[in-house]
Amino acid sequence: MVYSSEVNGMCCVNQGVAHGAAPIPEEAKWVKAKDISDISGYTHGIGWCAPQQGCCKLSLNVKDGIIQEALVETIGCSGMTHSAAMASEILPGRTLLEALNTDLVCDAINTAMRELFLQIVYGRTQSAFSEGGLQIGAGLEDLGKGARSMVATTYGTLAKGPRYLELTDGYITDLALDENDEIIGYKYVNFGKMMDFIKAGNDAATALEKASGQYGRVADAVKFIDPRKE
Repeated sequence: MVYSSEVNGMCCVNQGVAHGAAPIPEEAKWVKAKDISDISGYTHGIGWCAPQQGCCKLSLNVKDGIIQEALVETIGCSGMTHSAAMASEILPGRTLLEALNTDLVCDAINTAMRELFLQIVYGRTQSAFSEGGLQIGAGLEDLGKGARSMVATTYGTLAKGPRYLELTDGYITDLALDENDEIIGYKYVNFGKMMDFIKAGNDAATALEKASGQYGRVADAVKFIDPRKE
């Protein structure tokens, strides 16, 4: 280590109080983190690409500094889905520092990793006050039945009004309108449930019927429209 002549010419003064790092909450423990291995927690974060064409929601479950579980959800462009596939292979087994300095292919995923790193190392995780943290598999539990991302896609124009295309319930097949042509409900198909029925041996028509549902005042509708065609 090389010191400048100015530093070499200084006299020594004791530093005095050295209380170490401030403790942060980690899985119901107060930890003075000095090394990456001191870090544990489960958390979510959002990242975006430079032209803001798409975004990524990243969920990580970290134990003793090692990423044990990663859920990568992207929306925006086709390339991001392939990047997400690669990121789900890259992240588990890496330390937080390795993951922060690894090319996760998509800029939105890299940005999400940066935001999660800040949350985790500052003790701002979802499991900060949960004894033992969250089990491996918490990411899949966040997806719920059917293991599909919670997605909402809606569209509207001043000339023609709103269209609901997909909500957490599922793919919207019909919009229910009242006498003022205002939306009062909708019919939908839950693709996750539909695929589960098909895998269980149901034919496509039966699976479609069993996975269909409705929300709102559908029974009071004056008419129905297909949001993608009308």
